[in-house]
Amino acid sequence: MHSNSTLCNAIASQIATSPRNRITFAEYMDLALYHPIHGYYTKAISIGKQGDFFTNVHLGADFGELLAVQFAQMWEILQQPVPFSLVEMGAGQGLLAVDILKYIQQEYPDFFKALDYVIVEKSPTLKQQQQQRLQEFSVRWCELEDIPNNSISGCFFSNELVDAFPVHQFVVEEGQLLEVYVTNSSSTQTIPFVEVVDTPSTQQLVEYFELIGVNLKNGYPDGYRSEVNLAALDWLSTVANCLQHGYVLTIDYGYPASRYYNPRRSQGTLQCYYQHHRHNNPYINVGQQDITSHIDFTALERRGEQCGLDKIGFREQALFLMALGLGERIANLSHTKLPVSQLLQRRDALHQLLDPLGLGGFGVLVQSKGLTEAQTAQPLKGFTVPVTSEQ
Repeated sequence: MHSNSTLCNAIASQIATSPRNRITFAEYMDLALYHPIHGYYTKAISIGKQGDFFTNVHLGADFGELLAVQFAQMWEILQQPVPFSLVEMGAGQGLLAVDILKYIQQEYPDFFKALDYVIVEKSPTLKQQQQQRLQEFSVRWCELEDIPNNSISGCFFSNELVDAFPVHQFVVEEGQLLEVYVTNSSSTQTIPFVEVVDTPSTQQLVEYFELIGVNLKNGYPDGYRSEVNLAALDWLSTVANCLQHGYVLTIDYGYPASRYYNPRRSQGTLQCYYQHHRHNNPYINVGQQDITSHIDFTALERRGEQCGLDKIGFREQALFLMALGLGERIANLSHTKLPVSQLLQRRDALHQLLDPLGLGGFGVLVQSKGLTEAQTAQPLKGFTVPVTSEQ
């Protein structure tokens, strides 16, 4: 166990000064990941094949290039607005932005001229990496809260962002929803924090299950445990307010509510990632590991409806990317002059994007706002029937 002792002390201090000497799990997770000095995402985090985790982007430029195909079509459907704002929320090391911008510049020069690329990034360390990597492009950085309401024509998009929002944890006892809180350990054990359960800290937790149509009084065993991402609802509300005309594209791992809160999935989806090892103990390696949970896509759809967002489509990433041309890319590999080792490496990378048990199983949700009937009637390429590849 390699916790950051300074961060543990800061969390312990916050607990000691909180009412009833405890904080919600969401507050604990927020400090562990986003503490302004010692949080996991604040300092030099380790992403990529050698780091704690890797994403779609680390498999090559294809993922970003296929997204660029979708963004170019969105620009066409919206009748080529100038500017078309492409707002990437949580841009990691900037790799995806580079892949998208290079491909648009190369393949869609008119779209490139109309493009206003905006990055919303919470981590100062990652923002610095992005700025170094994107020097050749015109990109601006801002806070989501600084974007004026109804000011954006274009697309807000995120790739593996919402899974890292702090979540509330809960348990069910005798049909009742109880919230998980974190308090300081009174013993001299190595883990400085312990959990207690009590009534919910906010009525929003009860309202959440009304929103998604799940009744915890019906068929849930005692000790059933899971999580609720209230931060995702607030985030989507903010995004919807900023958007005047266009799309919201969310790519992440998750499920519809009926699957997420299936009574048989009795321990939730919270996962920790430390040097490519996955486990479910958020109280070790504090500040040194990523903590994530799956997304409830039903909640995003329902909150979207409340905020004036219409659901365009939801499908698995594999089908979304195939519809955008990934199948043709795989088929074309047999005609390339690449050395065999590079060919096999590239083939493996493209197949990883399709793997139903991995990245291919991610969900892709697209919502829209302010579109005319004619614009809504034009299907997005990513939601058409995909071209199958030669396996």
